[in-house]
Order: sequence, then C-alpha cells, then structure tokens
Amino acid sequence: MKKSIISGIITLFIFTVGCKDFIEVEPLGPVADTFFSQAEDFEDALIGAYDILQSTFWNVQLATIASPDINAGGDAANYDQPTLQDVDKMIHTESTYVQIRDVWQNMYAGINRTNFLLEAKNNLDFEGKDNILGQTYFLRAYYTFELAKFFGDIPLFVDTEVEPNRIQDKQVLFGDQFLVNRVGSVAKVFDLIEEDLKESISLLPDSQPDNWRVSKMAAHALLGKVMLFNEKYAEAAAQLQTVIDSNDYRLLNHGSEFNNIWEASSENGDESIFEIQYTSVEGAGWDCITCSEGTYMPKFNNPRDPFSNTKYIAGWGFNLPIPPLYEAFKTGDARRDLTIFDLRTDSSRSKGREDLGFFTKKYIVHKDNDLDRTGPDPLNFDNNYRSIRYADVLLMAAEAYEKSGNTSKAESFLNDVRFRAFGNNSQNYTAAEGTLRDMIFQERRLELSAEGHYFFDLVRTGRAKDAFDAYNAWIVSANPKWTVGGKEMDFLPINFETNKNEIFPIPLVELELANATDRWKQNPGY
Repeated sequence: MKKSIISGIITLFIFTVGCKDFIEVEPLGPVADTFFSQAEDFEDALIGAYDILQSTFWNVQLATIASPDINAGGDAANYDQPTLQDVDKMIHTESTYVQIRDVWQNMYAGINRTNFLLEAKNNLDFEGKDNILGQTYFLRAYYTFELAKFFGDIPLFVDTEVEPNRIQDKQVLFGDQFLVNRVGSVAKVFDLIEEDLKESISLLPDSQPDNWRVSKMAAHALLGKVMLFNEKYAEAAAQLQTVIDSNDYRLLNHGSEFNNIWEASSENGDESIFEIQYTSVEGAGWDCITCSEGTYMPKFNNPRDPFSNTKYIAGWGFNLPIPPLYEAFKTGDARRDLTIFDLRTDSSRSKGREDLGFFTKKYIVHKDNDLDRTGPDPLNFDNNYRSIRYADVLLMAAEAYEKSGNTSKAESFLNDVRFRAFGNNSQNYTAAEGTLRDMIFQERRLELSAEGHYFFDLVRTGRAKDAFDAYNAWIVSANPKWTVGGKEMDFLPINFETNKNEIFPIPLVELELANATDRWKQNPGY
C-alpha cells in the first residue's frame, strides 16, 4: 500500500485518554453513529484500521533490542532512548514509558478501529463486504496477538454467550475502561485470536486485487503462528502446510535474487506473505511520530554520523548485533552478510554505545530511500517491514511437525531453508549436530535475526534464561569494551528474571487511567 492511508474518522482507544473535562463542539467530519450508509464507508474504515499497522515499527524495534543478540547502541555520551536502553538490559519497570506504552496504546487503538467497523457489519449488504470483514478480522487478530506477545493475559471485552468465546465486536468508549477485565490467561487470549483468524479465512477471497491487502494465505500463516504459541502443534502444522501447498510463495533463489531480498525491488515479492507498507510521500514531525505514513526504524540501524559510504546514509547507530551472533553463521552462509553490516575496519563513523563494528543490515536506509522523501525530519522512510516471510512459515512448519512427531517433514523444511542459505545441500541436517528441535530453533535465530521474532521465540520455547545467561558469560569471557570520550567502558550484563521478563509491564499510567491497579493487577514481578 505505497500510498497514504490517513483516516480522520476514528478515535484512539479510550485507554489512551486522560482528560476528564469536555466541551461540546460540532463535529467537522462524519458522525460515527450514522457513518456506515454506503459501501465506501466500510472501505474507508478498513483503511483506517490498516493505518495503525504503520505504528508497529515500534513493536519491531522494541522486540529486536529485547533479544540478547542485539544491543541497543545509540549515542555514546548520553542515555539515548532510555526505554530502549532499559529494555536492552531488562531493567525496565512499570514506569518505563515511551515505546512500551506506544505498543499498548497503538495496538488497542487498532482493535478499536476494527471494532468500529465490525459493530456496523450488519448495517448494509454490498458486493465485496465479506472481503472487507475478512481483512478486518485479520487485523483485529494481528493487533491482539501483538498485545498478547508483549503483555500476556490482556484486558478484552469477550462474548461468553457464544461457544467458542469470541472477542466482542464492541468499541471501548469513554467509561468502558472501568468495565473491561483480563481474559483469564494468555492461552485463552490465543484461543480468541484463533477464532478471529478462522473467521477471516472463511471470508477472504482466494486472491486480492492489491498486494497490500491481507490474503487468505496470510491468515492461515498467522493462525499457524498463533497455534504454535498456543502449543497446538498438529493444528499449527496443518495451517502452515496449507500455505506451503498453495504454491503462492517460494524462497528466493540463492545468489543475486536472494542477495536483493531486503531491497525495495523485492518488497511484496514471492517470499513475502504479509508485509507492512510504508511511504515517504507525507512529511512527519517529532510531535507525533506515529502519525507518519513512513517509518524511521531503518534510520536507527545506520552507523552514526559522521559516516562516509557510497550506498548508505548516516543514522543513529542502534540495533547492534553482538559478535557471537556473527560467529554463529557458518562459512558460506549468505545470510551473514545480508544480516550484519561489518564495519570493524571502518574509521569514518562516529562510534556509539557498545559499538564493536557490527550493524543491522536488513532494514537499513539507502541513499535512494532519502532522495525523494517529503519533509525535513528523517522520520518517514519507505522501507516496508516483512512481517511474515515464507522462510518463517517453513521453519514454523518444521517446528510444528517435529513437536507433533513428523520428523521427516520437519527435517525437509529445515533443509529447504539451509539449501537457500548455502546454495547447495552440504548443510543438510544430521544427528551429529544436535537434536532436530535445537537445530530448527537455531535456524530461526539465524534466518530471522533482527526481525523482531527472536525474543518471543526464546520466551515461548522456554530458552530465554539460557540465552541471556550465555550473553552474560560472553561479556565475562571476551571482556569487550566500548569507548566514550577516550575512556574504555565495560559492557553491562542483562538482568533477565524468569517469571517476570518474559512479558512487559502494563504501563502504570494505563492501569491508573482504567482504575485497574487492583482489578487487573500488574504483570508478575513488576
């Protein structure tokens, strides 16, 4: 959707509102109660629901830095982006705001926008209505899944009069925040998401007229992923196999095609199942970063100014891969140089916090991205985010099959991903490497590095504590140093605590606005 999808007709989720005093004004635009009177109104509301996707670059940024493979980075002399720094070392609290609160607010805003449309689903019949509703249910599932990954058992209005239970097609309006409660467990939240995705699949057509619209196969893929999180492995395998059997997608071929996977020319390509669209045609400002139709997550990845390079501009020096990740890629693995920008011998850049010379390369700003960008601030780059890639589906299917007992299929899908990475079958799995399950997970670490998935993979597979302990052991044994003002600085350990840091705290201000400190209670450990 390389176009502006601004919608001024829908308000943010009430959890973001703190005002108690109101004045009555005449509305300047459509009135919600009478809005849905023609088919175009449903399409406009759908565009408004899609629009929130563009704010999810914060979700990706936060999740990427939460992993032990990526350090925050940033300005060496200042505590740059404090929330990201705190999350990087797992010292964030319920009062650590900005990006954590942005995830909470924006994902609930997305749910409310989908419910604005779904409340009116019986108002009118028209050609294409099922397609619009199918996309809307997918979006509601997507936003709810993001919340569940970050915050666990979340508050939702649930229709318990139907079996299986469903998320209510109901906006949360002013005052309703005092009535909504947690679902009861994160597994029950996943169950609700699954029902939305099943509904989406039943309504979506086999193909879409625009590549930015959600496809039926994207809904199958997300359903498989949710089921994997929900430990329904055989069911997850079936959903993911449907995507594979569709033959709608393929791995880009090893060589020049794969080498361009992160270029603009490969956006919405054969390997992309669900992609979040960004455009730079509209300027953006620091007073409302998430109002932009573009993203500034890629700007985080570029080396700090000054930086001299013929292809890439200078950036802010965040998202720094650690040496153990670089070393985890075997010789001949094409993914290493597509994932990590090795500048250990470059002396042109300004060195930032914990800079050892490695930078994230997948989402990085090219000079071409900066040529026709509207506005003076570097906040609206047009780099799309590949939310679900075919390689991800293959590795999820491998995991689901391995855990449900079909090791031959699991091994086959693992080998498919490895074949593309090396260009031959020299790296086919053998038992001498370790367990098949461990190797599938290691492959996910390498294939999907710096895409915002690894932290949640660690959590859902119970591997988080070991991974963070390994990071801390590395800084003890390798004793890496970074410099500021000519002074050598030690790397700090990551303070990951089990039964706490697997999820994030509900921002304290949100608990207080909903008068829910006792009703919801804070997530454990915070």
